[in-house]
Amino acid sequence: MAATAFGKKKGPKPRKPPPQKKQRNASQKPPPKKMQSNEFFFTENPIKDDLSDSDNSEEEPREHDQLDEEEQGSDLGFEMSSDGDDPLADDFLQGSDEEEKGSDLDSDSDGSDIEGKSRAIEEAKAREEEEAEADVEGELQLNIKKEAAEFRLLTKEELEEEAHRPPDLENLRRRIKEIVRVLSNFKSLRQEGATRKDYVQQLTMDLGSYYGYNDYLIGVLVEMFPVNELMELIEAFEKPRPICLRTNTLKTRRRDLAGVLLNRGVNLDPLSKWSKVGLVVYDSQVPIGATPEYMAGYYMLQSASSFLPVMALAPQEKERIVDMAAAPGGKTTYIAALMKNSGIIHANEMKPSRLRSLTANLHRLGVTNTIVCNYDGRELPKALGHNTADRVLLDAPCSGTGVISKDESVKTSKTLNDIQKCSHLQKELILAAIDMVDANSKSGGYIVYSTCSIMIPENEGVIDYALKKRDVKLVPCGLDFGRPGFVRFRECRFHPSLEKTRRFYPHVHNMDGFFVAKLKKMSNSKPNQVASEPSETVEQGTEPSATVEQGTEPIDNNRARNAEGESQQRSRKEGTIKENGKLKIDPKNKKDAATPSTTRKRVRNAEGESQQHSRKKGTIKENGKLKIDPKNKKDAATPSTTRKRVKRKFPPKMEISEAREKKRQELREKKRRRLTEKRATKADLFVANEVE
Repeated sequence: MAATAFGKKKGPKPRKPPPQKKQRNASQKPPPKKMQSNEFFFTENPIKDDLSDSDNSEEEPREHDQLDEEEQGSDLGFEMSSDGDDPLADDFLQGSDEEEKGSDLDSDSDGSDIEGKSRAIEEAKAREEEEAEADVEGELQLNIKKEAAEFRLLTKEELEEEAHRPPDLENLRRRIKEIVRVLSNFKSLRQEGATRKDYVQQLTMDLGSYYGYNDYLIGVLVEMFPVNELMELIEAFEKPRPICLRTNTLKTRRRDLAGVLLNRGVNLDPLSKWSKVGLVVYDSQVPIGATPEYMAGYYMLQSASSFLPVMALAPQEKERIVDMAAAPGGKTTYIAALMKNSGIIHANEMKPSRLRSLTANLHRLGVTNTIVCNYDGRELPKALGHNTADRVLLDAPCSGTGVISKDESVKTSKTLNDIQKCSHLQKELILAAIDMVDANSKSGGYIVYSTCSIMIPENEGVIDYALKKRDVKLVPCGLDFGRPGFVRFRECRFHPSLEKTRRFYPHVHNMDGFFVAKLKKMSNSKPNQVASEPSETVEQGTEPSATVEQGTEPIDNNRARNAEGESQQRSRKEGTIKENGKLKIDPKNKKDAATPSTTRKRVRNAEGESQQHSRKKGTIKENGKLKIDPKNKKDAATPSTTRKRVKRKFPPKMEISEAREKKRQELREKKRRRLTEKRATKADLFVANEVE
């Protein structure tokens, strides 16, 4: 071994200490560095005694590969010395104990120093983080100021040039964000000389061109919602709503159905706390509308918002319920499940093409207490009878502005005229629904009105109209969530109880836009129907369908046609006059002409002329002609039906605002003239006083 060692040495190098030795006992602490050097020194002696080479071989430096051999020899020597009664080993052990005690003290002091240093380091890091956050906030404020200084509204010339170019979506999106930011803090971020109206007009134009809305619909949305909420609503309309299932409790339970669908690879969860039968589907490995469970009628594909009207209706067993617009049958089957197939449900659908889906779903889900009928909803009271139903559900046909995520054509297809038509139809339907309900029902007497629209004329306007025309009142819907309805909107003022209605929005409740109202019928009479002095109301405001209402009932078409005819046969009814040999209906005596009365003949001679009192009240006969008696003019002119008034046409909003601005400018100019005249007079007086 010595020969090999001498052959591999390369030159004088400083001797390196060997690595730390292994401990004999696991409980023994590792020795400090001083003890390691002593240990190496004492363990070299037995190695030197055993080897045959001289001491020079141990003193010369070796390479890294020979250090391993030394470590092995030193380990062997250490074991030999420890086994025997070597005094050096005893001294070594005694010295190591003393050094261990000293090392413990040193380690304690070192630990305290380390803790202090670590605390100082942490404090320094915290200071650096605070400084960095302050710098970031300062930079953000500077950036906001720079952006505010850079952004400005486009001039008319720039808007005209932009209209001729293809739309730049990135530029539009950036401008929308900037306008929203400015409107959120208008006082500090607005451009000098620009008004809020200018920003709102620009935002309306940009939103319509970026998201594809027509001018009317985006204008209504801008008026209804604040700017930040408006952006959330429009973004929510761009995303689809989650797929929901309703468990058919006539055949299964929600827990069992969820377990079966999970085994088929459907990822689902319970809908929410407010529903005990709903499931929301995130994704599925199988077609969710073609599973064996769907074919067997265990569940119904139904949006979450469609649960709400039935929950508000709260049908009871053994009741008579009418669903005025039933297709495709989601709400009808839910009502049947809550009633446990007891009682009677009249499921009406006006369109024959939709009756197939309605009947198919009723058969598939096992509903046996439903009668399907095909009537116009406005004629249902005549077909089913007045005051015969316990509860009525009216999911009225509407513009569909709450389900834009399902049908994007609503963005461009719906106009003011469409909203007017829908609102007029809804008012007729809700009056028919109220007439069908029996106010004396022991368990019922309720009407639930719902739409998938967020337009105010289709929701609050219709309910406010029903409150005026029938003896009904609003009651709580029984839904713990949802926003209350509008009590006032711009110049419209509605009944205060409309706070009990509920509105649902996609950006708030993650479901389709929906409106639900629950009415309680107080009596079967019609309180507004007065024979002597009928009520004439002209509905005004922004409701598109505001029309002239005559009395409490709609105008009879046959009566109107008879009133408009010029030549009619003479009848023994009041309110007719004879002119040029022809009998005509006196326009002031329409109702008198329709109500028969007893005929009386009286002859009166006044001022030398013979006058024959006709068989009609309030007319006299002069020279063979019937004329209105001036003495009985009041009787002849007091109709029992309302007169038809022409609806007052209001100018558009833009003209009204322009007229107001002109008036304001004129007032300002008058004030300025007065001030200038006062100043001039004061100056003249001052000059005159100085001259004197």
